[in-house]
Amino acid sequence: MAMNEHGARILIVDDEPQIRKLLKVTLQAHQYAIYEASTGEEGLGQASRIIPDLIVLDLGLPDMSGMDVLGRIREWSNAPVIVLTVKDREEDKIAALDSGADDYVTKPFGMGELVARIRVALRHMAKSTNEPLLRIGELTIDLAQRIVELKGERIKLTPTEYDLLKVLASNAGKVVTQRQLLQQVWGSNHNESDSHYLRVYIGHLRKKLEEDSTQPKLIVTEPGIGYRFLSRE
Repeated sequence: MAMNEHGARILIVDDEPQIRKLLKVTLQAHQYAIYEASTGEEGLGQASRIIPDLIVLDLGLPDMSGMDVLGRIREWSNAPVIVLTVKDREEDKIAALDSGADDYVTKPFGMGELVARIRVALRHMAKSTNEPLLRIGELTIDLAQRIVELKGERIKLTPTEYDLLKVLASNAGKVVTQRQLLQQVWGSNHNESDSHYLRVYIGHLRKKLEEDSTQPKLIVTEPGIGYRFLSRE
């Protein structure tokens, strides 16, 4: 799906009128087309009618769980979903991400942060193509040849390092949970108990890709949750 970030259709599903008003005013100022819903069922109906480019979804809805709304949306749509939650527990964030959310913001939140995350999600969606080349900043990944170049210089990676980088870079800007990474790189029989694999190989990638592996700016840790590949655009 190719789309222009400006004019993108954003559906806000939140039962708090003040939050919806704040989001609507702010996002309309950034030239987004805003649609609103105050319940889960209304949100699902709106989503099926307008086919939004991005959904901002509150997990605390009055009629049904936001997680159930997310699950039903993911049955037919791959539109980015940014979850709003007052729950600050790692397990709640992990559950949302594992269920198909693209990102999360904890209430209370700064509008600048939310708008930035919306921009990243829309850029990522706009770049979702079948092209064999993945370009993120100064990094180029040839998916057909499994070749990685940084600033025009080829980077030698092991097969596991490459597979891990591919998953992270393909989801640039998004939090990828430990479970998602372990299962996509090492297989479905792996879970968080094998997180030591991730720490070792993330360390290898940082040494090969970061200017200073002790202060990573490309592959950052989301403590207790997973990792986020930052697009330096």
